[in-house]
Amino acid sequence: MPREEFMKLAIEKAHEGATEGQSPFGACLVKEGEVVSCVHNLTRTSMDPTAHAEIQALRESCVKLKSLDLTGCEIYSTCEPCPMCFTACHYAKVSTIVYGASLEDFMNSGGKGRVTTSYQMKGLLGSPIQVIGGFLRDEAIQLFTI
Repeated sequence: MPREEFMKLAIEKAHEGATEGQSPFGACLVKEGEVVSCVHNLTRTSMDPTAHAEIQALRESCVKLKSLDLTGCEIYSTCEPCPMCFTACHYAKVSTIVYGASLEDFMNSGGKGRVTTSYQMKGLLGSPIQVIGGFLRDEAIQLFTI
């Protein structure tokens, strides 16, 4: 399955979450071309501020794969991961982060938080994660209007 399809799955999950009252973020974790998990934010229903889509994808994937080591995995996120999510991907040894909208896009749409980019986090942590930003960006930005 091409990268566009994985991101479209994450976008669909984000849309599903938004219609259920969640914030519009989705993530799809892939290993060797197969989807391991595809989820949306659960912060509001779980009353857990750490239940971001990326964290949920990591949790589900580690359980399914019975490993804390996600080397070789790619995570597709509708928005650039926040510092917490980037750090979790780093410690789980995710190989690639592919995201749609940037944190700056999120802030420009009225989102709140601090803008520490994935590229800055990569440098701060000395992380080997490959970061691919702006992937299907326009479709991802549209999620902020739901």
